[in-house]
Amino acid sequence: MVTQTLAQEVSQLEADLCFALADSNRILILYALAEQSHNVNEISSALNTTQPTTSRHLKILRERGLVHTERQGTTINYYLTDRRLIEALDLLRSVLRDRLAHRASLMEEIE
Repeated sequence: MVTQTLAQEVSQLEADLCFALADSNRILILYALAEQSHNVNEISSALNTTQPTTSRHLKILRERGLVHTERQGTTINYYLTDRRLIEALDLLRSVLRDRLAHRASLMEEIE
C-alpha cells in the first residue's frame, strides 16, 4: 500500500536524484569520482567534454548533494558524497544488462 510518506519520498527522489542521473555524462562523472577526487579540468579531460559543460554537470550534482567540493589553493576538487550511489548505479546497470540479454534471447527465438 502506498503511504503518504512513501509518496513524498518518491516525489523528492524524482525531483532530485532522478534529474541528476538523467544525463549519462553526470553518471560518468560519479563513476570517475568513485575512484578518487578530481578537479573540473581532470573530469573534462577524462570525459572529452568542455570545461563549461563539465562545470554545469558538476553544479547539478553538487546542488542535488551527490558530490561535494574542497578548495585546495586555487583548485576545487570534487568528491563523491555517498559511495552507495555507485552501488545503486551498478545495480541498475546489472538490471539493464539482464533486460538486454532477455531481449536478445527473445530475438534469437523469433529468428
